[in-house]
Amino acid sequence: MRVGITGYQGLSGITEMLVRGDLWKLVTTFGPYELVGVSCAGEGPESWFAQCVLDHGGKLEVIVPGGGSVFATVGDSHRSTRLRLMNEANAVHRLAPVAHGGLGDDTATALVGMVDEVIAVWDGAPGTGPARVAALARRAGLYVHEIWPAGCEPPA
Repeated sequence: MRVGITGYQGLSGITEMLVRGDLWKLVTTFGPYELVGVSCAGEGPESWFAQCVLDHGGKLEVIVPGGGSVFATVGDSHRSTRLRLMNEANAVHRLAPVAHGGLGDDTATALVGMVDEVIAVWDGAPGTGPARVAALARRAGLYVHEIWPAGCEPPA
């Protein structure tokens, strides 16, 4: 089973704790031999999920945008985490630039095209990044696991 992830960044410590618990519960419903987690390894839920997949014994694949550096979309404090996850991944998919017929920085479309199910860590608010990915996934006929435990706080 290939499972992708999207979610808010900049979540509080209590929200992180609650979300990490639910991610672990969900990840461990899959057998480690059958699980391939697909993530952009961004800050927050994307990296938490990637680490859960690895800790459970599953395989990890990382998607990086086609333009510029693979670190252009992450903050300085997250670079070492993203690099570690990329090094531990079974595959790193770098998107081709739009000028060459690729998706460029459209990691959402790439993610939806590579997975069987999507996990969306968000409060359901429309017009957000996770809402866009969840909508793309549903239009593609994929099941979307929504994770937003009671007590979570949206990003500031």
